[in-house]
Amino acid sequence: MNLLLADDEPMMLQILESYFMKEGFNVLTAEDGEEALELFYEHRVDIAVLDWMMPKVNGVEVCKEIKRVSRTKVLLLTAKGEPEDELYALNSGADDYVRKPFDPRVLIARACKLLNWDSQLRSGDLVVDMEAQKIYRDGNDVQATSKEFQLMKYLIQNKGQIVPRKMLLDQVWGFDYYGDDRTVDTHIRRLREKIGESRIKTFRGLGYSLEEHPDE
Repeated sequence: MNLLLADDEPMMLQILESYFMKEGFNVLTAEDGEEALELFYEHRVDIAVLDWMMPKVNGVEVCKEIKRVSRTKVLLLTAKGEPEDELYALNSGADDYVRKPFDPRVLIARACKLLNWDSQLRSGDLVVDMEAQKIYRDGNDVQATSKEFQLMKYLIQNKGQIVPRKMLLDQVWGFDYYGDDRTVDTHIRRLREKIGESRIKTFRGLGYSLEEHPDE
């Protein structure tokens, strides 16, 4: 799931990038509107989170361009607090509007709502319950460990895309983990035993992908 994040405050950009990555998003960052549009045209973007007051091209203009050529969801961030500002943003095509300062968790909840992410993600007969942190197959709890659940969560949120081993290592074990990629391989093997061998496909030298239609 690709998220375009644009803000001209480096610290804000870094904090929000960390929060969104922890939730399983692949984050593309930009520090001005011009860079944001370049990234939008270079990558498939599922949702864009844009600061209104950015140099070169402001967030509203970026929003208008994105909406002109796609159905990508757009959430605008701004310190502007007048009702007229919110109305202007929404009339420009924004799907939602969040005033600064805000709690990053609220922003993530808003973004997930726009993407229709609920507390349960499904893939065939598999159900990943985000609140209970459990994985069910045919209605039965597969008894996944915490690390197996986190791996599955990240894979299902990026279903059909190749997720690099390094990305899984960073997201599940943390950026300060000093182990090697074999840790991921071992946990993937155990996860396969619980959910079905063919559901997670290996792309040698690249990473893993959760398949939409496994050969089983």
